Amino acid sequence: MPHTALLAMDIQNGIVGRVADPDYLPRLARAVDAARSAGIPVLHVVVGFRSGHPEVSERNMSFSALGASEAFTPVDPGAAIHPDIAPRPDEPVITKKRISAFAGSDLELVLRSQGITDLVLTGVATSGVVLSTLRQAADLDYRLTVLADGCADTDEEVHRVLTEKVFPRQATVTTVDAWVEAVAAQGPKP
Repeated sequence: MPHTALLAMDIQNGIVGRVADPDYLPRLARAVDAARSAGIPVLHVVVGFRSGHPEVSERNMSFSALGASEAFTPVDPGAAIHPDIAPRPDEPVITKKRISAFAGSDLELVLRSQGITDLVLTGVATSGVVLSTLRQAADLDYRLTVLADGCADTDEEVHRVLTEKVFPRQATVTTVDAWVEAVAAQGPKP
C-alpha cells in the first residue's frame, strides 16, 4: 500500500474517554500495529491550543465552550494521546485548531512531503473529526478509506448513517479486521 498513511485522529484522553465500547482502543491499536508492521506511516492528529485559547473565537460554537479552562492546552492531561496508541518517536503528531485534521495544521504539508496520496481514517468522533477530514481530504483529491469500527461516536445512529450511507460516496468503508488482513497480504515493507 504505497503512498498510504493511517490517521489516528483525536485519540486523546479527554476525548476517547467518551467512547462506550471497551473494545474500541484494542481494535484501533490492531490497525496502528498493522500499519507499523507494513511500513505504512501513522500520523497522530490532535486538537490543541495555547494557554488561554487565543485561537478560539467566541463565535465558534464548538470550541468557545472551553471558556477559561486550560482544556486541550499543553498543561491538560486530557490533551495527551491515549497510551494504547502512543506515537513512536518517528511518527508525526499533527496539531489542529478546529474539527478537520487539516484546519489550522500542517497536515497537508506533511502528506505532500511524504508523497502520500491515500488516507486511512480513524478517530473520535465519526460526526466530528472523521466527517470533516473526509470531506476536506476528498476535495483535495486524496483516495480515502474509513475503518468504520476504527471510528467512534457518542451517537450510534449518527455513526451508522455516516459509515453506511454518507462516507461510501467518497471513501471505501471497511472494518479494522478486513483492512489488517489486506495489509498483511501485502507483506512487510522491504
